[in-house]
Amino acid sequence: MFSSLFRFLLAIAWLLQASAISIGPHQNLRINSRQALQDLVTWDEHSLFVRGERIMFFSGEFHPFRLPVPDLWLDVFQKIKALGFSGVSFYTDWALLEGNRGSVVTDGIWSLEKFFQAASQAGIYLVARPGPYINAETAAGGLPGWTLRFNTTLRSASPEYLNATENYLATLGKIIADAQITNGGPVVIVQPENEYTTWPGANPFPEQQNREVMAFTEDRLRDAGIVVPFLVNDNENMGYWAPGTGLGAVDIYGIDAYPLRYDCADYYVWPTTRFNQSWQISHQMNNPTTPFAIAEFQGGSGTGWGGTNQSDCAILVNAQTERVVYKNNYSFGATIFNIYMIYGGSNWGNLGYHGGDASYDYGAAITEDRLVWREKYPELKLQANFFKVSPAYLTATAGNIGNGSYASTDVIATTPVFGNGTNTNFYVTRHADYTSNDTTTYKLQVPTSVGNLTLPQLGGSLTLFGRDAKIHVTDYDVGGVNMLYSTAEVYTWTRTAANSTLLVLYGGADETHEAALPASLGSPTVSEGSDVTIGHNGSYTILHWTVTPQRRVVKVGNLEVHLLWRNEAYNYWVMELPAAAPIGNFSSISKDLAVVKAGYLLRSADISGNELRLVGDVNATTSIEVISVPRNPINQISFNGELIPSTNSQSGRLTASIPYNPPNISVPSLPDLQWKYLDSLPEIQSNYSDALWTSCNQTYSNENRTLTTPTSLYASDYGYHTGSLIYRAHFVPSATNTSTSSILSLNVTGGVGFAHTIWLNSTFLGSWPGNGGVQYYAQNLSLPSSLLPGTPYTLTVLIDHMGQDEEAPGTDAIKFPRGILDYSIPGVAAQDVTWKMTGNLGGEAYRDLARGPRNEGAMYVERQGYHLPGAPSAGWAVASPVADGLAKAGVGFYTTSFALDVPAGWDVPMSFVFNGSAEATGGNYRCQLFVNGYQFGKYVNNLGPQTVFPVPEGILNHNGMNDVALTLWALDAGGAKLGGLELVPQRIIKSGYSKPGLSPMPGWTLREGAY
Repeated sequence: MFSSLFRFLLAIAWLLQASAISIGPHQNLRINSRQALQDLVTWDEHSLFVRGERIMFFSGEFHPFRLPVPDLWLDVFQKIKALGFSGVSFYTDWALLEGNRGSVVTDGIWSLEKFFQAASQAGIYLVARPGPYINAETAAGGLPGWTLRFNTTLRSASPEYLNATENYLATLGKIIADAQITNGGPVVIVQPENEYTTWPGANPFPEQQNREVMAFTEDRLRDAGIVVPFLVNDNENMGYWAPGTGLGAVDIYGIDAYPLRYDCADYYVWPTTRFNQSWQISHQMNNPTTPFAIAEFQGGSGTGWGGTNQSDCAILVNAQTERVVYKNNYSFGATIFNIYMIYGGSNWGNLGYHGGDASYDYGAAITEDRLVWREKYPELKLQANFFKVSPAYLTATAGNIGNGSYASTDVIATTPVFGNGTNTNFYVTRHADYTSNDTTTYKLQVPTSVGNLTLPQLGGSLTLFGRDAKIHVTDYDVGGVNMLYSTAEVYTWTRTAANSTLLVLYGGADETHEAALPASLGSPTVSEGSDVTIGHNGSYTILHWTVTPQRRVVKVGNLEVHLLWRNEAYNYWVMELPAAAPIGNFSSISKDLAVVKAGYLLRSADISGNELRLVGDVNATTSIEVISVPRNPINQISFNGELIPSTNSQSGRLTASIPYNPPNISVPSLPDLQWKYLDSLPEIQSNYSDALWTSCNQTYSNENRTLTTPTSLYASDYGYHTGSLIYRAHFVPSATNTSTSSILSLNVTGGVGFAHTIWLNSTFLGSWPGNGGVQYYAQNLSLPSSLLPGTPYTLTVLIDHMGQDEEAPGTDAIKFPRGILDYSIPGVAAQDVTWKMTGNLGGEAYRDLARGPRNEGAMYVERQGYHLPGAPSAGWAVASPVADGLAKAGVGFYTTSFALDVPAGWDVPMSFVFNGSAEATGGNYRCQLFVNGYQFGKYVNNLGPQTVFPVPEGILNHNGMNDVALTLWALDAGGAKLGGLELVPQRIIKSGYSKPGLSPMPGWTLREGAY
């Protein structure tokens, strides 16, 4: 009954959405909303409304499953909020939550409750993206391994696939529904599915089938109680799911773009074919009734085996990129803008796809170990805060790009964004060749409320350095004061105490700028700094200056203008003060602001009586200067709950200094610890029994390759999808064997960067060490001697499973198998070989629910659970992975323990660093790193690129004991040992973060059925 009523209301909502609805002060604008379902989140052709107020939905992507410490989610949210962002977009990973079909795990690190609580506490609205397919550089794009066995194309309208999603969508849909804004939570938008149907040239389904899949997913989410708007991210910007286009159409149409692509090795090379200059045209064609939304836009790039490292990806999409490419997006009038990623995290526990290493730092503004030191972080802060105080942008209309239309040279391209119902215009200015590194001088010719003007008016020229862009404004409202124009960019403005206003403008070093303010305000006074020229144009006073590191402060009546060098503006923090419920810490144009000059990070600000209470982080002795507060008197400052001595400067501003006296953080020398050793390859011993292993007896496969063996040797056919795989082949050469060949052939696949090693009985035959561009390899190996007729043999093959592919737009690429594709044993018919295999203990019925379905692989010590805390190592041998290592090809397991004691109030991100102090011996080897049972690194010595493995506090116990374990897999006959292994504090930060508790880390117990 409920479902029928719900669908009836939904149908009425679709009719209402196409109608013109007016509310409150927006009576002249069409507001589209699902009035029958909710009225807290609405929209028109310009922007999103939350509680009736237009907002710039400036957001970044953050995946909770890539930071498996729920107590640290608030830390990341606060750092995103400090940027001036209003939102976060997040995926959930079906593969991690329903690794065992029928059982959706949503507790512990998989619970979203703290995620929603932390978002609300920080004041961040959420876009929920449950998939079921997410891509996201995850194994199988987030589809569980058991779906790979379906006899159908994944993501099709097949009942087998659609029915499989029901349990997940119902469970996650209900969890998300309970966290919607209508229920007091932070979720304001939901995205069903992901990049569906328009992945370039890859979707084979008829349109009707596509629409059935999307409608099915939407219906399941609606049935679960989702009432907020649906958003889509269209990879090809074709308007496929725009409102009114038919079955499955969404409420808000968004696009998805990565114009700089993913070549981090050539980080200064910007592609010239993907810079878009026509999105506004396509927007008007495809979806003129919804805001211009960019649901995903490139914030960095991932790294893969044998490639470059994450710091190079941070250069590829750096502050220059943000200034040029992001501002190009603003020239289209984008008011929903999501950056992928803002915080990447880690591909811990084998959750990543085969093309990515263990890091998902992504070169993002916030690093994998939660640091904010990259310049792209403060650059985003300048941009996001500008839009928070520029409401005219939210109803502006994008014009056409023109080379030389507004600038005095056609080397410069300017796109106007015209005020719609306001006098404010925005002029986004860049080089016509957006990749240019040239320095160009120009004058800007723009219309204003006093007529056409050529800027600057007091002489000289404007300057645009290479790979830079500007947003010039005209007739810009500064709290009721009309700033006729500013060639310098606006950072923020706010009302201050005593009925005055603060305006902050900035520019790059050596740039000449002007701003024009009403002469009626009074005569300007330069109260700080020098070299500001004062001029006049009719009823306006002109400020003219050249940017240097020197700060200039000009007072014009009740307006105080700060003229800053961009790098100085980076140190200004614009802090929203808490408001009454239901706004709380969420963004609102009506909120009071405090502007504080500080250092590394300010998380929050509040005023209690005469005290300004700041919470933040410092990484050096830091001066605090209160630039602006909304009310007086403020004569005290506290930082992280402690009052700090403060004084008034000559300018009358309250100042203080936060001392930085870092503690001595004691970390162990890992090579000097006592390590316990266990052979992790008993499978090659003559007395080993594989009686409990899985028999490879299936004569068919639904994976993406036709069988060329008598039975399937594809791991997913037997429920093994991750970590590593071990196969054992049993055969007996017949007495009539006349073969003279001594060549064994195996075609093995494990994904890009995989390796394998092969033994005949206990004799090492050889290895494939891996290649960053190869996901399967056919290898011929010479047997040490002829196979003896009538003699039983065992062939053991250890394979590193690097994860499935991520893309499944209809081609079923993720179904390409892992395991053994083909084999040939001299003198033995293929059908006379009996194969068994194993992967993680239990396969899909995995044992460690706390750490999830992908944390373990096939290695003996993993099946036994010896990588977990408290393993029974007392009787094991003493041996070090650094000093001793392995003398021959094989797998060794090493475990040790140590204590840490980091003082309260200090955030000290730590990383395990391989080969940090010496060259490795034995070039071909790979390691898994387990920290308190969590697999937090796969180090591949011969491929790289990753050598540094951050492990977050909460997995690494900063105030207690830690169990650390390594699997060392030597692929060479001569064995291997580590060249070095260190635990390195990356930064020592005096912090106002909320110290995290430990994530669930159940310890070792005897595992029933382990073999």
